[in-house]
Amino acid sequence: MEKKWTQLWLKYDKKQDAGNGAFVQTVKFCGFDTKAAVVANAWKELQRGVSGMLGIVPALAGDGTENPKMVIALDAETVKKEGYRISCNDGCLKLEAADENGVLYGVFHVLRLIAMEQPLSKVTILCEPDNPMRMYNHWDNMDGSIERGYSGNSFFFEKGELIIDERITDYARMVASVGINGVVINNVNVKDEATWLITDRYFAKVAELSNVFAGYGIKLFLSLNYAAPLELGGPDSADPLDEDVIAWWKTKMAEVFAKVPNLGGFLVKADSEGRPGPFTYGRTQADGANMLADIVKPYGGIIIWRCFVYNCTQDWRDYKTDRARAGYDNFIEMDGDYHDNVILQIKNGPMDFQIREAVSPLLGGLKKTNQMLEVQVAQEYTGQQIDLCYLIPLFKEVLDFKTYCKPENDTVADVVSGRTYGNKNAGIAAVCNTGNDENWTGNDLAAANFYGFGRLAFTTSLSAEEIAEEWVKMSLSCEQEVVDAIVNLLLGSRETYEKYTSPLGIGWMVTPHYHYGPSVDGYEYSRWGTYHRADHLGLGVDRTDNGTGYVRQYYEPNASMYNDIKTCPEELLLFFHHVPYTHMLKSGKTLIQHIYDSHFEGVEEVEAMIRVWNGLEGKVPFCAYEVIKERFARQLQNAKEWRDQVNSYFYRKSGIADEMGRRIY
Repeated sequence: MEKKWTQLWLKYDKKQDAGNGAFVQTVKFCGFDTKAAVVANAWKELQRGVSGMLGIVPALAGDGTENPKMVIALDAETVKKEGYRISCNDGCLKLEAADENGVLYGVFHVLRLIAMEQPLSKVTILCEPDNPMRMYNHWDNMDGSIERGYSGNSFFFEKGELIIDERITDYARMVASVGINGVVINNVNVKDEATWLITDRYFAKVAELSNVFAGYGIKLFLSLNYAAPLELGGPDSADPLDEDVIAWWKTKMAEVFAKVPNLGGFLVKADSEGRPGPFTYGRTQADGANMLADIVKPYGGIIIWRCFVYNCTQDWRDYKTDRARAGYDNFIEMDGDYHDNVILQIKNGPMDFQIREAVSPLLGGLKKTNQMLEVQVAQEYTGQQIDLCYLIPLFKEVLDFKTYCKPENDTVADVVSGRTYGNKNAGIAAVCNTGNDENWTGNDLAAANFYGFGRLAFTTSLSAEEIAEEWVKMSLSCEQEVVDAIVNLLLGSRETYEKYTSPLGIGWMVTPHYHYGPSVDGYEYSRWGTYHRADHLGLGVDRTDNGTGYVRQYYEPNASMYNDIKTCPEELLLFFHHVPYTHMLKSGKTLIQHIYDSHFEGVEEVEAMIRVWNGLEGKVPFCAYEVIKERFARQLQNAKEWRDQVNSYFYRKSGIADEMGRRIY
């Protein structure tokens, strides 16, 4: 039966040989058991990929086979955990790996090179993961819906049941191919049936899924309901210092890890947006996290504790309370209080996954606590997989940000990899953008983010351009003219989206709840703390020493740089300062003229993107071409609506006309 979903970058269609067939005819494993699940899957993948792309079925060489063309060997001494080395000498391709995961990742790298039509004869590479934990978080609900899902419904859940089928295996193959080693399958907002995932009702299915994942080097994690004792017949409390609560969790976790032996641990969202947590009982976040961590530690379990904790009942009249401050204020004083199997998961910015916002000062601000960066591949605020927005450049900016937490090894990439403070429990996680649509990501081009996050999490030194080129060649075409055109579309898309939406780091101005399309005052008088503070003189949030004081959460020289309007990076100007419309930017334009120009330019750039894409008809797979063409048409409509609403709003606020005399309503 033909599958109802694509194979994305693992489609293994016919490729030009580039001399690679000579190296994959016979394969010998040295030091690895080919019957072990991960190695067996690596071997199966190698056969599948090589036969599809080169028309050759690799044979497994026995111990007596002379001169095998490819050797996969154990090297745990000179290659680090999960790493691999690929080299070619005297007509033999050698893949040396530190462990079974390294074998799997190395095999996928060989297949990647074949898919890109690059000669294996020239490869000499040592590839070791930059981050110990590389995770996808799914916000899937057990009724089959996905919170902030833009690609159909869940393929994990349907009508309260956990689904395990061939698509789940294909998902595991795909994320393993880019180096993902941990997956959270359910929404961080745990409610209803999801609370029962840690009970007999679901143990058999959860264990089965964990075994499928384990065969691809992936640890299964579950989002956990902090209030589970109250909802599953335990004590009438979730107080982390209550002896009855602790005893209940000990009994429950002994049961969970006995029934689901490959479980990696739990992701917890507490005390945020209506979720219960330790604050409910007058306890600290560390009290809650440590209680659970101590209980799961004997089983090798990890507690990942989200730092998305803030007051969501803010008064818009209050100019001193600042949502951006909340993460730092709620967690910095407990630095050093968290136990070694707790990881604090910190969003890339202090607000909520905007197209442009400052890097969270918690990243690096915490010096004695395990940290994990959280980004969002699902395009909640960045076009919802209708509008093209390649997010890898954004993630690169965050990872490259200098925190100044130490004289060296002070970037966010250093901190979350564990290099800065020697943490073993560290890494990077992303909210995933997949669903049960045939193409997995709604817009075929959005799969570049799905692919790209994994590649970047594994090797943070890769450029956004390198990742884009890999994805295009594996997914759409190896014809260089086509590759160049699509890579350029991807690389320019974030700035284009930013131009026709929110200027200079102000963010938000989106339709409430749905978050797609403009509503300039949609959140301006709400409880969520997401304000732009526009008046007839200017706009922006004053987070300086004279405002909310948020700038002082950064180390110097960042604090002083952001505090001074003259040195604040202009792309974040309105994030940190309330600025007059007549303020002159470095471009020689006033702020208000920049708003007008950028919004008109954004629409023009979308029109140019459409012309480029139309020129690729017949040069990329038909189904992908048609879907992307339709998405571009919707993006253009969206861009025009943003342009007209934002420009009209600020013209009416300021009374200052567009110097170019263009139509503003």
